[in-house]
Amino acid sequence: MTRPYLSIVRGLLVPFFLGIATLALASPAKADLRLCNMTSSRVGVALGYRDGQGWVSEGWWNLGVRSCQTLLRGPLAARFYYVYAVDYDRGGEWTGQSFLCTREREFSVRGTEDCLARGFDRNGFFEVDTGQQKSWTVQLTDANRPGSRPQ
Repeated sequence: MTRPYLSIVRGLLVPFFLGIATLALASPAKADLRLCNMTSSRVGVALGYRDGQGWVSEGWWNLGVRSCQTLLRGPLAARFYYVYAVDYDRGGEWTGQSFLCTREREFSVRGTEDCLARGFDRNGFFEVDTGQQKSWTVQLTDANRPGSRPQ
């Protein structure tokens, strides 16, 4: 007994799976620096890094509760990036020992010297070691906030 529906199904499935495989191979790999806010608060994020001209600090990216955002698009050019974040709802911040210039409003600052004399604030950023990966995601959580205590 012949089953004509099997040959019809095969005739449809083989091209379908070949098309999916072609799309998967043709799609460029995502390579970005992303930051995810895994807390129950809204947060503001500033980023610091070195480019071909020296140090740059930029901000603010405002992330909602449990959301992610791409901070830099494309393959990462450096191994180390620096993050400073502020919890808008409950107070507190994610800080570190690398001091860069910031401002209350949106900013992009070249250089790390004389922040206050140049009219900027100075904040400690924590270091993110990407291990020279081309793509990286940083996750802010209540537990990884410096000085945080379990609630």
